[in-house]
Amino acid sequence: MNSFQECIFDSQLLRRFDVSGPRYTSYPTADRFIEAYTADTYVSWLQRRNVGGVGKPLSLYVHIPFCNTICYYCACNKIVTKDHGRSAKYIKYLTREIEMQAAALVGTHDVVQLHWGGGTPTFLSHDEMRELMGSIRRHFNLVPNGEYSIEVDPRKVDAETVAVLAELGFNRMSVGVQDFAPDVQEAVNRIQSYGETALVINAARVQGFKSVSVDLIYGLPKQNVISFNRTLEEVIDLHPDRISLYSYAHLPALAKPQRRINDADLPSADAKLQILQLAIRRFLKAGYVYIGMDHFAKPDDELAVAQRQGRLHRNFQGYSTHADADLMAFGVSAIGKVGSSYSQNVKTLDEYYDAIDQDTLPIMRGIELTADDVLRRSIIQALMCHFELSIESIEIAHLIDFHSYFAAELEALRDMEAAGLLKVEPECITVQPSGCLLVRAIAMVFDRYLRVERERVRYSKVI
Repeated sequence: MNSFQECIFDSQLLRRFDVSGPRYTSYPTADRFIEAYTADTYVSWLQRRNVGGVGKPLSLYVHIPFCNTICYYCACNKIVTKDHGRSAKYIKYLTREIEMQAAALVGTHDVVQLHWGGGTPTFLSHDEMRELMGSIRRHFNLVPNGEYSIEVDPRKVDAETVAVLAELGFNRMSVGVQDFAPDVQEAVNRIQSYGETALVINAARVQGFKSVSVDLIYGLPKQNVISFNRTLEEVIDLHPDRISLYSYAHLPALAKPQRRINDADLPSADAKLQILQLAIRRFLKAGYVYIGMDHFAKPDDELAVAQRQGRLHRNFQGYSTHADADLMAFGVSAIGKVGSSYSQNVKTLDEYYDAIDQDTLPIMRGIELTADDVLRRSIIQALMCHFELSIESIEIAHLIDFHSYFAAELEALRDMEAAGLLKVEPECITVQPSGCLLVRAIAMVFDRYLRVERERVRYSKVI
């Protein structure tokens, strides 16, 4: 499998091919989901998981939407509140949804992966977290040595809370940082010291967490190369097992909190590229492996091992080591994948509570994949996880003649090949080091929906 210890950073190529496009945490992407997919459709997929006698293990995602304060850059589905009574009510309904989904589930209830995201999951009190995890364990079997992760805001977490998380069974943690520069933090309304961040990460290590990930964002207001270099030094000193480096997408028309960001404070396109180049160079020099997209990991981290072994997968939480699991999702706006289908819950608390009060799963929309969708998903997954596509493997798995089926796509790849982003050979397509940062743009060529309706949705830029 292809992997990169060093990406070739070519600013001209990045500008030339930096188009707006999806992040491909699913294919088809969530904007293609339809309302004709209902709760009954989802239940039918839960009930036929054992068709053929092969039961997939489970991955669970739980969405906790609450935050104490608003971060201006954030485009997530969240509810900003100081009222902890709202989370107490939410947990009761969440417990009911977990019970309803588990009752409809046919096949194994063994869970190999669990993730609590948000919002801010650590908004919950210790008792609420215990109540929620207790509900999960009543209906599902969390297998030993599974991947059990939670997103953490260091501003609201102390060593005692980290100990509670370990007690509940969490063994992985994602820590939001974004940037340590005080003026950047002030511009995005997220004041967070190095000290409180280090406290949480050190506490996780004391409690035996297997992996700690740090999230950074480049392209934020007031950022520059010099200040972000200091942030990089501090992050590398924390020795996280994984690092996510996300590109800030400024879309104030779609994300209301971003309207509080002054456009004039945003770094220029050139400055943003320089920040990205610096970060990649620093991470690779510090010994991290480039996993893909915006993820880096230590060579012995399970993500890096999975990539070397060809087991890496991509889902709604980013890169994953469990390609064969069905993903069940709980809470407002949560997206799941069962069999050849995706589903998404309603996005507001009122809709969520109303559905559950009526003993109905709160499914808003979804999609049942066609054979073409499954084929293209496997291609996009291979490119984004391994930078390499075996044409023979695709032909055998999907019973097609690749070169005739994808004649238009292969023609569309010619410009990218001529530019050195990839290499097309009779037996394989291989992303080159100069194309690793543009793998989203390469994957987009195989997206049939984009070809049909290119401009229906505004996406974030690749870079």
